[in-house]
Amino acid sequence: MRLSKLTTSIICAVSASILTTGTFAADNGQIINMPSSQLHWETTKEGVGFAPLQGDRFNESYMAIVRLPAGLISPAHVKSANMYGMVVSGTITNLAIGADPSTEVELAAGSYYKIPAGLAHISKCVSAVDCVTFLYQDGKFDFLPVGQ
Repeated sequence: MRLSKLTTSIICAVSASILTTGTFAADNGQIINMPSSQLHWETTKEGVGFAPLQGDRFNESYMAIVRLPAGLISPAHVKSANMYGMVVSGTITNLAIGADPSTEVELAAGSYYKIPAGLAHISKCVSAVDCVTFLYQDGKFDFLPVGQ
């Protein structure tokens, strides 16, 4: 997977912002390089892939590369932490429950999104190819289904 200059710049800026705020422990002043071939993918039973970059997503804030299968539509859910994402490839949408469907925005590579904690929403990978995002969540990962 080749990242555009814009995508790479935004990922670096988000990462630098997170690291300078003290959200994660310092890395002893060392540069961390992780070629895509060295990502360690974990796949959920729904087919969503997580490649952890920093932090343990089940216990603390974290950064990860996330892959949603093409055509995936999540059930309505909330998260108890804010989620910040940048689309690396594919096209996704995130729509709040109760929002007018005509306000749904397609987010292609290079696009940014934030889903506030506690906001019930549905996420979709609307492209014919898998959707890959760089994701930062300012608290531990959870996926809490809600009734529609």
